[in-house]
Amino acid sequence: MPTTCQFDSKTGDGIAVRARVRHGTAFTLDVDLCLPGRGVSAVFGPSGCGKTTLLRCVAGLTRPAPGRVVVNGDTWHDDGAGVWRPTHRRPLGLVFQEASLFDHLTVQGNLDFGLKRVPAAERRVALAQAVELLGIGPLLARRPANLSGGERQRVAIARALATSPRLLLLDEPLASLDAARKAELLPYFERLSRELGIPMLYVTHSLDEVARLADHLLLLEAGRLHALGPTAGLLARLDVALAHGDAAGTLIEGTVAALDAADHLMHVRFAGGVLQCVQAPGTPVRAPGQPLRLRVQARDVSLALSPAADTSILNVLPATVRSLADDGPAQVLVALDAGGAALLARVTRKSARALALAPGRRVFAQVKGVAVLD
Repeated sequence: MPTTCQFDSKTGDGIAVRARVRHGTAFTLDVDLCLPGRGVSAVFGPSGCGKTTLLRCVAGLTRPAPGRVVVNGDTWHDDGAGVWRPTHRRPLGLVFQEASLFDHLTVQGNLDFGLKRVPAAERRVALAQAVELLGIGPLLARRPANLSGGERQRVAIARALATSPRLLLLDEPLASLDAARKAELLPYFERLSRELGIPMLYVTHSLDEVARLADHLLLLEAGRLHALGPTAGLLARLDVALAHGDAAGTLIEGTVAALDAADHLMHVRFAGGVLQCVQAPGTPVRAPGQPLRLRVQARDVSLALSPAADTSILNVLPATVRSLADDGPAQVLVALDAGGAALLARVTRKSARALALAPGRRVFAQVKGVAVLD
């Protein structure tokens, strides 16, 4: 297997998935990758780039040629060694856009179906734990027809977990849901990642889902691996397409320092200081000391050479310009280092000239409190 891995025991991640797959003729998926043994690895890219095909190759639903898939040291497919393990013999869980529950069974019956796939001695995820994590205890006696879309997907995830998978594969599991149901489900995905320790391969075309959930990011373009690495790092790289366009932004890992009940604000401590922000509607109440991931979009960051006074902007952070890149005919993207945390700012060319922006330039990044998303 080519040694293209970016995740190893030195980082504490371990290697969960090694995959070398080639599939197709008119359109060819041709990737060689490895993914870490913990957290959520998101597969992201435009429609038709090969995201679902890659997932199907790992799952054994599609047989690439040539191909090799090794999960936690267990070989599922290796053309060179003549190894091919069909999907039903791979210890994995699968969740698709549609929940595909058995309508003639109750929720409990659907979960029992998943549980029966695994001998009792090999079960590593307790069904009661999956039910509690996904909050579906009150639904066990219902039939799928009496569930909302979000509830159906939670049951589908619990059924996949009942098989005690060594890898959880999710193919755009929120794509068929409206915004309210997506907001309902995202916290459950966060809990699963944090509390179960099962690595997840998560296919999505939503940058919001990537920013909220993904620890690691795999970017596909036209069937080829374009970039692979920690999500926060890739989002901040100006040489990667994600840093451009209206959705460009960065992630900040922080901790809730205090809650301002009077003004309904959170104070979040991070490497570059403290950010004041409004908690996103529908998200769980955050407690002081709780770790938190914030997304700051480039369009919501302005720059100044001195800290502003008499302004409505709550967050003014000292920062240093790392690099610049053109972003269309009139705009420039500015990569910033704010005390060790990466930020992006989008400004006009005129503003960049007026501020003499260049690598090493000291500036103040101004971020509206209402623009920071948790």
